[in-house]
Amino acid sequence: MAKHAKNEWQAEEVDLEGYLERIGHPAVPGPSAAALRSLHEAHVQTIPFENIDVLLGQGPGIELATIYDKLVRRRRGGYCFEHGLLFAAVLEKLGFDVERRMARVEPDGSGYRTHMVLRVRVEGADYLADVGFGAGVLSPMPFEDGAVVDQAGWPHRLVRNGPLWNLEKAGADGWEVLHASDELPQRFTDYEVANHYVATHPHSPFVAKPVVYRLAPGVSRGLVGDKLTVERASGEREVTEVTPGRLREVLRDLGVELSEQEFDGLRRTFGATS
Repeated sequence: MAKHAKNEWQAEEVDLEGYLERIGHPAVPGPSAAALRSLHEAHVQTIPFENIDVLLGQGPGIELATIYDKLVRRRRGGYCFEHGLLFAAVLEKLGFDVERRMARVEPDGSGYRTHMVLRVRVEGADYLADVGFGAGVLSPMPFEDGAVVDQAGWPHRLVRNGPLWNLEKAGADGWEVLHASDELPQRFTDYEVANHYVATHPHSPFVAKPVVYRLAPGVSRGLVGDKLTVERASGEREVTEVTPGRLREVLRDLGVELSEQEFDGLRRTFGATS
């Protein structure tokens, strides 16, 4: 059991050179707060958030070798478990102190505790790293009560709420709670259970329609079902309908390149649900 616990994160499956090439980041000499920020931002801006494998009935495997092959070698995207497990392993190989945690999305409503986040300790401070939250978090957040960080043009803050840390986003009506995480370290099996739910349960938001997000400074783009939404930090918001005939073009523009077989399967699903 002890041996399994030590090796459960499979960090040896990550090739740092290949990962850094994928995100367009130079070599990292060692852990630092500046390196954490630049790695986080490069990852989010390069690797899309997407659920296409779920729609194709081939639920994402979360073993690190599988994730690395998909997100790095095949240059695809993924959702939070894929992003988070890959980023955590990269950081550990670079010498960062990393703790894997779980968060409840939309905790003020009926959200599920199925989102992966990281606590990263570097230079004597703790940070929330969250590279797999759709088009939400571009940069790490310091674990400080009330700390506000500009996320690509949208202010976010962390607020201590008893045993929880609330991640909040500034909106027209005040601060909106996005997710709440505790300080309980997770095991790989915890993510296996959560991933099975997210990829297969009929109530999961990812099993019925495409969900693809990209975030860059000043602009957030998201395809949900047959609606493409482009939001700008200036307040502009545009929603357009994506017909089956435009689907491949939109996916490519969002950084998702599928094989002919994958796209044909998605188009059949997309056409039936749009």
